[in-house]
Amino acid sequence: MIYKTKKFKINLLIGLLMTQIIGCEEDSSALLNEEQLYRPNLHFTPNENWMNDPNGMFYYKDKFHLFFQHNPNDNVWGPMHWGHATSKDGISWQEHDIALYPDKNGTIYSGSAVVDHENTSGFGSKENPPIVAIFTNHSHKKQDAGQNDYETQGIAYSLDEGMTWTKYENNPVIENPGTKDFRDPKVFWHNEQEKWILVLAVGQEVQFFASSNLKQWQKLSSFGEGIGNHKGVWECPDLFQLPVQGMQHKKWVLLVSINPGGPNGGSATQYFIGDFDGDRFIIDPAFADRMNNEHSFWIDFGRDNYAGVTYNNIETEKGERLLQGWMSNWQYASKVPTSSWRSAMTLIRKISLVPDNGSYNLVTSPYIPSKKTSKKTIQNQKITNTSTTLISDKEVPLSATQINIEWEGVDFEFLLSNALENKLKIGFHKAENTFYIDRREAGKTDFSKKFATTPSVAPRKVKTSEINLTMILDKTSVELFYDNGLSVITEIFFLEAPFEEFSIVGDGILKQMEAYSLKE
Repeated sequence: MIYKTKKFKINLLIGLLMTQIIGCEEDSSALLNEEQLYRPNLHFTPNENWMNDPNGMFYYKDKFHLFFQHNPNDNVWGPMHWGHATSKDGISWQEHDIALYPDKNGTIYSGSAVVDHENTSGFGSKENPPIVAIFTNHSHKKQDAGQNDYETQGIAYSLDEGMTWTKYENNPVIENPGTKDFRDPKVFWHNEQEKWILVLAVGQEVQFFASSNLKQWQKLSSFGEGIGNHKGVWECPDLFQLPVQGMQHKKWVLLVSINPGGPNGGSATQYFIGDFDGDRFIIDPAFADRMNNEHSFWIDFGRDNYAGVTYNNIETEKGERLLQGWMSNWQYASKVPTSSWRSAMTLIRKISLVPDNGSYNLVTSPYIPSKKTSKKTIQNQKITNTSTTLISDKEVPLSATQINIEWEGVDFEFLLSNALENKLKIGFHKAENTFYIDRREAGKTDFSKKFATTPSVAPRKVKTSEINLTMILDKTSVELFYDNGLSVITEIFFLEAPFEEFSIVGDGILKQMEAYSLKE
C-alpha cells in the first residue's frame, strides 16, 4: 500500500525519529512494528482509526473513487462518516479529507454515488456533471427513544469530481415508513427505461425504487421472501447486468450481504441471478431450484470479504463489473491486533457470469496492474507427501505476491511458514471435494475466540482432475481464486514475522507455477 498524504508521512517520520532518539520507548517501537508487520502493501487501509464498508464507489477521469464507513476519532466502530480515497490503478491509494459528516438527520451510513452525466438532478450541468451520493442517515437519537423510523435516505452532490460535497437542502429524499434496518442504497441508471433505480436493504428483503432526478423516489417492488439465506440482517445490496460468457444474452445479478449467516461464520455476501424488467427482479427458475436445494452461492467463502459492491461508471472491455469489499468480519473486526488503524479493503475484483447446465455461476478474478517483477517458474514437478519447497522469500518476497498454479492430482496442501513456526495452510480434500484454509497457527489468534476456531472450507464446483489457483498474498491477507474464480476464499492473519517459505505436500503433478512480486 502506497500512501501520499502529508499527515501520514509526518506521523511516520515522527515515529521513526522517536524510535532512533528514545531507542527502547515501548509505544514508539510498537507503532513501528505494527507498520512493518501489518500495514498492507497492496490493500487500502485508512491512515488512522476505524473503517468498514466500502461506499460511493465510482470511476471518473481515470481515477477510482473509494468512499468508506469511517470513525475518524477512534479505532473501533462509532459515529459514521464517509472517508475518501482515490487511485489510478486500484493498488496505490491517496487518502483525502472526510467527504461526508454527520448532520441533523443522523450519522452517515452506507450508500453509493453516481455520475449524473445528463444532469437529471439539476445540481450541475452536462459540461460539468454532478457526482451525486445517496446514503443512509442513521438517527441514534430516534433509535435511543425507541422509534423504528431512525434510518432515512439523503443525497449530496459534488461539482469538483468528488472532492467536496454539498448536502441537498430537502433531505431526506426517502422517508422511513416505520421499519427498522432501512438502509444502504445502491443506485444506477437504467438505460432501457431512462430512469434511476435504487436498491435498498429493508430487514430481510430488498426493495426497489425509481426516480427521474435522484430527488423524488417511488417504490416499485420487493424481493427476498422464501429464497436465500435469512440467518441475519440483509445489508448492502447491489444490482447490475452482466453478459453470460460464451452466450448471446445477459442476466441480472443481485448481491446481498448478510450478518450473521456466512458459510464459515459471521458476515458474508450471497448472490442471486435473474432478470430485471425495470420494476421487479425475477429470479431465474433454474438458479432458484439450485439455491433451494443447496445454497452455495457466495461471492466469497472466506471469513473476510463483506459488504462488497461494484464501482459505478466503469466496466471492462468484456462487460465485467469491478467489485471491492471490506476485508474483515463483524465477529472480530474491532479486536484485531492493530491499534493505529483498523481494517483493510479487498483488492478490486472483476466479476462475470458463466453458464452451468442451464443455470449460472458468478466468477471473480483479481484486478491488478500488469507490472510484475521477481518471477519464478516451475513446470511439471512431481509432488509427493514429502514437503517440497517451491519459493523462498529470497527468490520472491512473500508479502506482495501473485502465485498462479495449475495442479493435477488428488489432495494437496500449500504451507506458508517462517522461523517462528507461524503457519498458514491452504489445501484441497478430493474426497470431500472441498478447498480449505487453516489460520489457527498463523501468528496472533488469541485476540478473539471466534477468529480461528476451525479451518474455513469452500465447495469445489467442478470435477475435473486439473485445478487452477490464483493466489494474492499480502502481509496480513490471502485471496484465493480457484477454478477461474468459481470458488473464492479471502482471509486475514497476523504474523509475528513475515513468511519465509512457500512449500507443498500432496499427490500429483504441479503442472505450472508462476510467482511474481507485485511490489515495485
